[in-house]
Amino acid sequence: MNLSPYVENLRRELAVASEAGGEESRALAERLSAALESATRLTLLDALTAASDEITRDMAPGSVYVRLRGRDAEFVVTPPPAPHEPAPTLTTSAVVIDSDDTNMVRINLRLPEQLKQRVEEAAGGEGMSVNAWLVRAATAALDPGASRTERKSASSSNHFSGWVR
Repeated sequence: MNLSPYVENLRRELAVASEAGGEESRALAERLSAALESATRLTLLDALTAASDEITRDMAPGSVYVRLRGRDAEFVVTPPPAPHEPAPTLTTSAVVIDSDDTNMVRINLRLPEQLKQRVEEAAGGEGMSVNAWLVRAATAALDPGASRTERKSASSSNHFSGWVR
């Protein structure tokens, strides 16, 4: 997604607003718009990341994330597995899930080296981070038969925050 038209539109809007203040305001607006280009792009990326996070929550175990290519944002969509495809599984010991918790939490997961390598390869093969792949695998393993609407209603009170890649 080319962010330049949006950045340029903001520049034009700032220029139009500065017209009311005369020549000095117009010159200041030009200097500010050039200096704020990077901050504007970052703000747009933050908005796109928040949107992709919300979409990912609605389509879990599928995912959407934003990737930066040069100065442009790119969306990477990983659809949920088809019903006839086996869901990815992980074997861990003593996994406890508190369904009342509405925040993202950090856990330490110890994996044998060979399993860790396989997880990294699987995540890389799907263009995902290891964390996103593990979240999707855990969701699919714990809720393999739920439809999109069932998952949405079951987790509509949950709030997730963090970085989306």
